[in-house]
Amino acid sequence: MMTIRLLAAGAILAGLAPAAPTFSKDAAPILFKHCAGCHRPNDIAPFSVLEYKAARPWAKAIKASVASGKMPPWFADPNHGQFSNDARLSRREIETLTAWADAGAPEGNAADLPAKPVFTEGWQLGKPDIEIDIGENHQVTPGEDAYEHFVVPTNFKEGRWIRAAEIKPGNRQVVHHVHVLLVQEDLSKMAAASTSNMPDLQQFLLKEGKLSRIRKEAPVVNDACAPGTPALPFLQGAQEGGLAAFLPGRPPDVWPEGTAKWVPAGAKLEFVVHYARISGKPQYDRTSVGFHLAPGPPKQVLRRMDLRNFFMQIPAGEPRHEVRRCYDFEADKLLLSFTPHMHYRGRDVTYVVVRPDGTRQTLLAVPRYDFNWQLVYRLREPVLVEKGSRLIVTAHYDNSPNNPANPNSKEVVRWGDKSEEEMMTSWIEYLDAPVRRSPASSGGSQ
Repeated sequence: MMTIRLLAAGAILAGLAPAAPTFSKDAAPILFKHCAGCHRPNDIAPFSVLEYKAARPWAKAIKASVASGKMPPWFADPNHGQFSNDARLSRREIETLTAWADAGAPEGNAADLPAKPVFTEGWQLGKPDIEIDIGENHQVTPGEDAYEHFVVPTNFKEGRWIRAAEIKPGNRQVVHHVHVLLVQEDLSKMAAASTSNMPDLQQFLLKEGKLSRIRKEAPVVNDACAPGTPALPFLQGAQEGGLAAFLPGRPPDVWPEGTAKWVPAGAKLEFVVHYARISGKPQYDRTSVGFHLAPGPPKQVLRRMDLRNFFMQIPAGEPRHEVRRCYDFEADKLLLSFTPHMHYRGRDVTYVVVRPDGTRQTLLAVPRYDFNWQLVYRLREPVLVEKGSRLIVTAHYDNSPNNPANPNSKEVVRWGDKSEEEMMTSWIEYLDAPVRRSPASSGGSQ
């Protein structure tokens, strides 16, 4: 009798035990939502999560990556700022994927599988309203990496308001990153991502084939925020930003509702394409940009400012070399996003605003920068920064042998196009803030 009771109790307990998560019912909804943008056929990730058979062999790797926070990639310090595109999984999502892997990654009932996300081939945002490419099947030859510039007409008969822009590399094996600039008659206004449009900087540049770098004998300014900073090109103020950008891990440019960018009639675009070093046979690329049109004029024109320090110098073997760049606000602005850009030695970066009354606010801190995932951090709510405030961008570089990504810790490093050299750049999206009126001027006083 006792044996029968024990067996019955065991059966009841077994029935109450929660079933192991399955791919179809539990894992797939998470993977489709957070991972399929890259983990799908013919995209940047090494495997697809859209099919059980493709995802199953990677179950343990998925568990390890989500448990460690390596995937989805997100590097902002949660103690500073809130971001609308925060890619981190919730604790429950991590626990579900972990339990699924620990249970042997079962498939479950195919009837439970949610609808797969729909992707237009090559486009994350779907088919664009207008597509413009570089105008040729460009041959990329093996050897050194190169920066190429392609100027092409839009053939716009009338100006267009753009609400989103997505750059599609023609060949992901060779395209490292891309900037698309709006060609201006005044080339000084095009200093966004193309050193060919920076005449004041030319005396400090050394050209090596398709690449540029700052000469070793050029002045050294690591702290461009210090009093008495020399009046060297682009160490003060800000440069007008480009139209769109493609960087590893950076999503397409989708701007907040009610904002857009203007492309005038007859405009030309300049594609600045960084082709990574390849070996073997020559390859070909025809990169393009897709524009999604706004229904009409926006409430506010979206803008981008670029901050750089071309004159930094990183000593050999230095594990935490500091470089700074500041921007003094000449008018009220609403900040929307930050995209920091460094190379292999980039270690961390912080954005701090000091307001006219002396209060300090950390808008973004990235304690672990990763060259392989150059993310944009979009603020959940715009941050108003008043005229007279100062933005301080502080970056650190690890040029020591303890940095596994370091190409050569024995070199003194300066700014350069090559990934083995360095950059200190920030792309910041913003809106001009509405003019603040006093009660008297707005009719508030009687």
